[in-house]
Amino acid sequence: MAEEIEKEKVKVKIPSLVTVKKFAELLGLGVTDVIKELMKNKILATINDEIDYDTAAVIASDLGFETEVDLEATGSGAMTLEQLDEILKKEKESGKNLRHRPPVVTILGHVDHGKTTLLDTIRKTSVVEKEAGGITQHISAYQVKKKGEIITFVDTPGHEAFSAMRERGVSLADIAILVVAADDGVRPQTEEVINYLKDKKIPMVVAINKIDKPNANVQRVKQELADREIVIEEWGGNVVAAEISAKQNIGIDELLDMVLLVAEVEDLRADWKRLPLGVVIESRLDPQKGNIATVLVRTGTMKEGQDVIAGTVVGRVRRLEDFKGRQMKEAGPSTPVTVIGLNQSPNVNDVLQGMIDLKSAKAMQKDFETDGSSAKKFDSQSILKSMEDQNINRLNIILKTDVQGSLEAIDQILGTIKSEEVGINYVKQGVGDITESDVKLGQNSGAVVFGFNSQPTTVAKRLAEMNNVEIKTYKVIYELVEDIKKRLEGMLGEDIVRTDLGKLKVLAVFKTGKGDMIVGGKVASGKMVNEENLEVLREEKSLGRGKLSNLQQNKVNVDEVKQGLECGITFLGDAKIKEGDILVCFHEEIVKKSL
Repeated sequence: MAEEIEKEKVKVKIPSLVTVKKFAELLGLGVTDVIKELMKNKILATINDEIDYDTAAVIASDLGFETEVDLEATGSGAMTLEQLDEILKKEKESGKNLRHRPPVVTILGHVDHGKTTLLDTIRKTSVVEKEAGGITQHISAYQVKKKGEIITFVDTPGHEAFSAMRERGVSLADIAILVVAADDGVRPQTEEVINYLKDKKIPMVVAINKIDKPNANVQRVKQELADREIVIEEWGGNVVAAEISAKQNIGIDELLDMVLLVAEVEDLRADWKRLPLGVVIESRLDPQKGNIATVLVRTGTMKEGQDVIAGTVVGRVRRLEDFKGRQMKEAGPSTPVTVIGLNQSPNVNDVLQGMIDLKSAKAMQKDFETDGSSAKKFDSQSILKSMEDQNINRLNIILKTDVQGSLEAIDQILGTIKSEEVGINYVKQGVGDITESDVKLGQNSGAVVFGFNSQPTTVAKRLAEMNNVEIKTYKVIYELVEDIKKRLEGMLGEDIVRTDLGKLKVLAVFKTGKGDMIVGGKVASGKMVNEENLEVLREEKSLGRGKLSNLQQNKVNVDEVKQGLECGITFLGDAKIKEGDILVCFHEEIVKKSL
């Protein structure tokens, strides 16, 4: 009997996220039994709902199983960044097959504090000169070597409009370089970044830039940082700081040394032997190479010829290229790599997973198409919203950009435009040149075709001219956004703005004509102004409105009469005025509505 009690529990491997159906299969039990056990633990889950590893471990233990996390399995749905983070966390805890990996670094700070110049100096290329409008337009990643150690940089745009993209860069980074200009100090966007880094617990290295400027004040910057609980080492804190000039190439070596120092403390490691997991940080359609995705490998090793799935897009890695475009046979953790061979362009932020074979990748893709995740939810709120949306006048647009990151940035900025009367309807969004099919779609839907760093093909241009389809192309995001804003404002129409000027109490009626009257009274407040509008009030109720066509004081024509004075008025209008009525003098102007 005692032997039966001590019977060893069966060991099962559970992914970090698993559907109830898959979980039941792994335990070799009926789905109903598992759902009942979940209900006992006050968890109401259906057969297709996903539960996390911790929940699954508790349920499995109650059912007599011992569990361990299955780091190879990745669940059944398209993996999210959160799920990837969870896997990386479990992987680190497991300690299996772990080897040192390079740090992933991002550079953040206030606009114009020199982030792009610093990136340029570090990688010794001329990205700054190539930029239009002074904003880093795309996300990219590259590597530099220092003391034989590799450092990976994820290049994120710095302008405030790109906060979501910037945060994406941070979520991928192990270390952040916070750039603060010595001549400008901590600014609102710097504070925003500091709060974000604190919240995400991301280690930082402070780069005090522009120390070559005559008005640079390094001590003030250190004080302002200390006021925000960023205390640098020389002041007794635990944050390392380098004083640099990105333009003059001063202090860059020391800055990279500090990055390596922080990386050493962080002890960054990953499992090089497993199937790869990475994040798509850029995606575009190349006329020669087809669909291309820039991926930052987070764990595992990606190899040429491997089958992969990125979000819901499947493919086989036909070619791998490093950040300089050179062919690679494989790419390990923390390596930015260009993947050629996907059947479509994946979305930025999609998680790329290495698969055992193309068959299982395609089966997984089929799951996405049939799992009903795209089915609409018809609850009272969504019905109400849909009714509200029908009352909105929408501008139809087709948006084509050079890369996926630009598409996301424009989408994010346009999403901040709030109006109850007008809105944007995307007829199509895509990456690549503006083609004849875009023009045909524009013709059928009455849409304007917008291109950002994307030009129409010769055929598309000719077709657009023949069919009067408007194509607008831009190289600076804000010019494109301003154009769309102006168009939306044009659709808003006009407002009539009324300004009350004064009130008069009617003391006598001198003449009642057909459509006009002459009355006398005293200005109770404000002033009466000739040629302005009048509203007739009796016991605070409006009887109608008319025009003040003649204003007299002591039988002399005047332009205005102020409070406390008496005057005579010629009223043009149909309302019949009596003694004791109040005449409100007011001005009206037509104003174009704005967003």
